[in-house]
Amino acid sequence: MFDCLRSRTLTTAMGEVAYVSNELAAISHSHSQPPLFFWHGLGGGSSRYEWSAVYPAFAAEYPLFALDLPGWGASAHLDQPYTVAGYVDHLLECLGHLTTEPAVVITSSLTAAFAIQGAIAHPQRFRALILTCPTGLSDFGQDYRQTPLAQIARQPYVDITFYRLGVANALSVQSFMANQQFARPNRISPEMVATYTQVAQSAGAEFAALAFVRGDLCCDLSRFLPHLTVPTYIVWGEQAKLPPVAVGQRLAQLNPEAIRAFDVIPGVGLTPQLECPAVMIGLIDRYLGQLLVSP
Repeated sequence: MFDCLRSRTLTTAMGEVAYVSNELAAISHSHSQPPLFFWHGLGGGSSRYEWSAVYPAFAAEYPLFALDLPGWGASAHLDQPYTVAGYVDHLLECLGHLTTEPAVVITSSLTAAFAIQGAIAHPQRFRALILTCPTGLSDFGQDYRQTPLAQIARQPYVDITFYRLGVANALSVQSFMANQQFARPNRISPEMVATYTQVAQSAGAEFAALAFVRGDLCCDLSRFLPHLTVPTYIVWGEQAKLPPVAVGQRLAQLNPEAIRAFDVIPGVGLTPQLECPAVMIGLIDRYLGQLLVSP
């Protein structure tokens, strides 16, 4: 299964991005199954590794792309503005370059908010959305930018020190995973900590990461969800803290027509794709099955 995945690069308006794809991706225009695009969420050390225990399960049947966003993972870490509009355009640009077919976009947290906005603007590019804990981090009028963390990250010179001491080291990565990302810290592996730390310490990784921490990438998802028409499936970790499941349920109620499923996984935190990948594989497989038989 893993042998059919190959590392590739794509030049985009936000710089060169790294991704993996399978052999079916080259013929996605003539394949009976829709292409699957996996994008990771945002946070210190984020990359496509977030989905690495999930996407190989679909490589034998679907054209598949798993990408690192600009400023993250193995993609270019350019000193440039990182904005909501920029990332929305980037997702659409990648879809346009890599497939001619409507795609199933599978993503999480803040990147899910970008995907929702892209699907509203260009619904013909999307077959469906499968989202874990989607958030704009400023939903229902809350302003993340006023939090102490965002205020600290906006201070010149202090921001770099904060990133190096508070984000880009193994102790901070382990602490965030244990306190925010996972419901059960014993599910955190040394490989996870090492991978996130390595990515966070990459040259230039602070540019996009600090844009995230400052709140430059936040939006109020409740303003956009009522306009979504693309079939959408949402998964939430029961013990996710930022945002909690109650916020997710409130968001889902804004558009019951588009949102075809809202599944809560017990005993799991913010990233079920890392904490319980087998459950996520099962849910995604179920959603794809429902999608392909629905009118």
